[in-house]
Amino acid sequence: MDFAESSEHSMLRAAIAKMAAGFGYRYFLERSRDGRGMGELWDAVFASGFGAVNIPEEYGGGGKGIQELAIIVEELCAAGCPLLLQVVSSGICGSVLAAHGTEAQKDEWLPRLAGGQAKMCFAITEPDAGSNSHKIATKATKDGNRWILNGSKYYTTGVDQADAVLVVAKTGTRENGRGVLSLFIVDPNAPGFVKTPIEMEIVEPEKQFMVSLDDVVVPAEGLVGGEEGGGLRQMFAGLNPERITTSAKATGLGRYFLTRAVSYAGERQVWDVPIGTHQAIAHPLAAAKVKLELARLAMTRAAWLYDNGMDVGEASNMAKIVSSEASIECFEAAIQTHGGNAYATEFGIAHLWGITRLGRSAPVSREMALNYVAIHSLGLPRSY
Repeated sequence: MDFAESSEHSMLRAAIAKMAAGFGYRYFLERSRDGRGMGELWDAVFASGFGAVNIPEEYGGGGKGIQELAIIVEELCAAGCPLLLQVVSSGICGSVLAAHGTEAQKDEWLPRLAGGQAKMCFAITEPDAGSNSHKIATKATKDGNRWILNGSKYYTTGVDQADAVLVVAKTGTRENGRGVLSLFIVDPNAPGFVKTPIEMEIVEPEKQFMVSLDDVVVPAEGLVGGEEGGGLRQMFAGLNPERITTSAKATGLGRYFLTRAVSYAGERQVWDVPIGTHQAIAHPLAAAKVKLELARLAMTRAAWLYDNGMDVGEASNMAKIVSSEASIECFEAAIQTHGGNAYATEFGIAHLWGITRLGRSAPVSREMALNYVAIHSLGLPRSY
């Protein structure tokens, strides 16, 4: 058991931190508000070969794992410029296709995802299903050598930037009434595919959309893995990495908040000494630091388990719970440390409230993650 970070990981962390420092929170804030997106940061990350470290080398990726992707996500967030679509495109979609795609699907998509020339988004959530994936109503009907998709998806991130969408659809019904799920690679420009922006209060460059599918035609080769009914298993090749990289996003944001708060507390003087000398300021920051480091341990362990082919359901859910709570506590400590200045744009904190608080609700809610632990770790009966 070795808790020391490898030299390779340390160098990767340092390289990303140096790159991200050239962008920072003002870049993120400006690009979120004016709608231009973060194309320059995306290009810089991928041009350096860091954008898809988890995609196999034979397809142009880094040939590494979720541990390395988590480091990149965390360092970008620690610099105040989260790149959410990278989590979706590389972490979810790249992982799913690498694990379950046909050779033709891998050849078509993985090199472009690895190079940053293409982006994919993931469409699973529905207005009437929420966290209950078994209640998904979007339906795929086989029609000769093609599939016809009908239904709707909610909170589909970055579909306006995507070259393809991984859509979860029902292709049948089991004896117990639950849907048989399958995954499809869908062209967002196909006839009948309509995306409608959802007006959000969260400050982030990636927008959210309602997606409507009205007789959208998907060729037979668009069925992921060529396997009807394999969707649930295929999904978790992407959902566990999503939870781990979401944890990395949260711990990175936590580090960002603490860095700014500690700097302010060391410089700001009110009663002739820096406010950081007062325990009312120092102790909340110290307590947040403790919880943040515990969350980073949980996240790192989950990533290691995934990369080593072990069962990661429990670890990824636990990491997601503790990291989202830790980042919120770091945010609160930073707000209180800054006082009224926390709400001024120049201090770079308040605009990240929405994306930080979202971690408790998405991509899986705290309650559903706790349900997993209750059922699978403790052996308690299902409540749903």
